[in-house]
This record gives sequence, C-alpha cells and structure tokens, in this order.
Amino acid sequence: MLSKEETKELKLFALNIRIETLKAMGNLGFGHIGGAMSIADTLAVLYGKAMKYDAKNPDWEERDWLVCSKGHAGPAIYSSLALKGFFPLERLLELNKPGTSFPSHCDRNLTTGIDMTTGSLGQGSSLAVGVALGHRLDGRDNYTYLILGDGEMQEGQVWEAVLLAAQKKVSRLITFVDYNKQQLDGYTKDINDMGDIKAKFDAFGWHAQEVDGSDVAAVAQAIEKAKQEQEKPSVIVLNTLKGKGCSFAENVLLNHHMTISAAQMEEALAVLNGEVERLVQS
Repeated sequence: MLSKEETKELKLFALNIRIETLKAMGNLGFGHIGGAMSIADTLAVLYGKAMKYDAKNPDWEERDWLVCSKGHAGPAIYSSLALKGFFPLERLLELNKPGTSFPSHCDRNLTTGIDMTTGSLGQGSSLAVGVALGHRLDGRDNYTYLILGDGEMQEGQVWEAVLLAAQKKVSRLITFVDYNKQQLDGYTKDINDMGDIKAKFDAFGWHAQEVDGSDVAAVAQAIEKAKQEQEKPSVIVLNTLKGKGCSFAENVLLNHHMTISAAQMEEALAVLNGEVERLVQS
C-alpha cells in the first residue's frame, strides 16, 4: 500500500505527464488526446513506482518492458520517459514533425526507452506474450507490462494472445485494459459492446482485477496483487475517462483525435497547473 507521500508524488507525476503531453500535441495542433490522457495515471504508477528500468541505460537487459498496444498513446509515454530523464523535455516538441524521433505511434527504432513498436491494433498483445516468453526462456525474472485499449479488445488477435498466455502460464505478464468506454467514432458499447471484460479474462484463465484507473493508489495495489500470482497471467481492467484532466477533451464524445487551438491549450494548461499547485500545497 502506498504511503500518503508516495500517493501525492504519483498524482503529481500523472499531472505532469498530462501537462507535457498537452504541450507537445498543442505545439503540433492536433493529436490523440483522449487515450493519452486516460492512461496517464497508470503510466505514472508504472514509471514512478512499479517498473524496473535505468534511464541512463535504456537497453539494460534486466529492465521491465512496456508494450503499449494502443500505440497512439505514445506521446503520454514519451512524456513519462522525458520526466524520468530518458531524454530532455524540450525534445517532446518534436512530436510528429518531419524526421522526428517521436512519431504518433510508438517505434522502438526511433525513440529511446520504447521497448516495442506498436500501433496496428491488437498486435501488441501477441508481441507482449512473445516478449514475456522470451524473458522466461532467457531465465530472467523481469516483468512485461501490456496496455490495451478497450476498443482494441474487439480485435480477434487480442483473444488469440490471451488464450496462449493462459496456456503457457505467463505469470510475469501484467496487462492493463484502458476501459475508457470510447473509441474513434463513438461509445464502445454502441459499436461492438465488449460486455464484462474482466469476466471474459476470468473465463480465459487469467487472474483478473478491475479498479478505478484514475486512482494511482488503487492501480499500484492491483499491480502488487498481480505480482503475487505465480501461475497465471494477470489483467487489470482500468475504469478510466477518455480525455481525463484536459478541459476541452474530457466528457467529449469524439475526443479520440482532436485539433487543438492555442487558446484551448492555454486554458487546459492553466487548469492542470492549478491542480499541481493545489496538490503541492496540500
């Protein structure tokens, strides 16, 4: 269980991930703002507490790996990496520019600290199972973390990977489903309803939990529980809000990819910086 000070630190980290992501996308004028904001709290827990890594040695063989299958959330991961010292913060403003090392979708060949290239929906699930099996074959005890979008769960390849991971008892694979209940063109329930996602993973033989994905303490506790499971892969279904914390994107239906005006960015940054100030003084 996190201490009060640890919780505060992770909340601040999540706010700063949102701020830096918004600056990068705002500088560009558009971006996948909704799904980047909804996963920020989990990224704060991963890079702020749960994951084993060395920012000065990104290719350290004993590090934990993160596979972000919903690759368009890459900008939020870039912000996490920059805030942890993998590269200077100002490089985030290179997002999606010609010749950039920071494309919209994660590319391990371009960006320091990105473990796997992703973006074609569903494929990250198979890649993560392969990575986790590879670590086991190499005799390593590191973890593989996988982030899936809830709309992405409609891809058949996801369930092939889920089936294989259970069969092979890949216990050092911890998957997060960013259950923000929206996808590119509407609510997930209206397009192809996934029903009870946790129950589906249960049925496939996974250790399954469901938590408030905006609660850093709850996410951290769920990861600790997942690590206690020695026979099954684990999934943590995150109840999140697409566009969370971004004033012009939160509670907006079509917020998957948005244009961002200078005024919108300024207003949203003012709100987020105000939250940082209040939290620091609390």
